[in-house]
Amino acid sequence: MLPEAIEKLFEEALVAEFATIDHHGIIHVHPMLPLYKKGQGYLVFTSSILFSKKVEYIRENPKVSVFFNNEAGVRTKEYFPVLVKGLASYDDSDIHEKWMKYLDLWKRKEPYIGKLLKQRFALPLFWERVIIEVKPIKIYAWRNGAINEEPIVIDAENEI
Repeated sequence: MLPEAIEKLFEEALVAEFATIDHHGIIHVHPMLPLYKKGQGYLVFTSSILFSKKVEYIRENPKVSVFFNNEAGVRTKEYFPVLVKGLASYDDSDIHEKWMKYLDLWKRKEPYIGKLLKQRFALPLFWERVIIEVKPIKIYAWRNGAINEEPIVIDAENEI
């Protein structure tokens, strides 16, 4: 299992910097809403097919990183920067409905999303979503917040 403080951060973060690498080796960073349920051991993101480049990059290279580096984007008193290096997979088998299994986690972070969902047919492409799962391999945590110091390193692949 992951340390409780890190799971709490994953559960409470409203934004994380999701980084992919394209076929030229260029890093692309996307601010995204991380979804996490205590004990699940992996991060989940959903991405509209309107913004599908990241899925294309994952298809080419599943190595990604997720950086929780914005204290304003975390609703917990115990914020500290965390970098996750992991392997991403995606599921685009049902872009219309399958992602909705994460809707409750999404609503917990962004309660207004329920109202927007009622207008689903006004913005159809936004609601066609791919599920992205990130299995952590290594986690770097700076408990005191000083990223210029050595982080705590967790070999998540062996913890999960």
